[in-house]
Amino acid sequence: MFETTNYNGTLAKQYDQVTAQLQALLAGESNHIANLSNTSALLNQFLTDINWVGFYLREDDQLILGPFQGLPACVRIPLGRGVCGTSAAEDKTLRIADVHQFPGHIACDAASRSEVVIPLRKNNVVIGVLDIDSPIANRFTEEDQARLEQLVKVLEQHL
Repeated sequence: MFETTNYNGTLAKQYDQVTAQLQALLAGESNHIANLSNTSALLNQFLTDINWVGFYLREDDQLILGPFQGLPACVRIPLGRGVCGTSAAEDKTLRIADVHQFPGHIACDAASRSEVVIPLRKNNVVIGVLDIDSPIANRFTEEDQARLEQLVKVLEQHL
């Protein structure tokens, strides 16, 4: 059984707590849909000031909507297009302070102002991305990015 946690301490300590929770949630489970679903739910209850968190999964030359928390979203994103498609195509994390300044931004939710997108890999091949949106400009810090990248590495071990 999972109970909502009140995270406290430094941001690093809070990320340590949520990473430990994620490891416990994923332990012994190999189904990738279940693991992606629980990861998006956990991040949704952990992160403040966000309006969408979830996954897009690669299928040929596009990303397809996967498990998420938030409003209905774009279903298909071409590789190389928008923040998610660019992150997947370039195999690198993108932390965008103001999505309206990103060339080719795809506005799935007009309320989103900032975004962080982290590639999800299996056998060193990008199989999707973790996408987190916020209605607040410049919401995500370098520390958020680094700690979320570590969290994704934990998830990748269970895919």
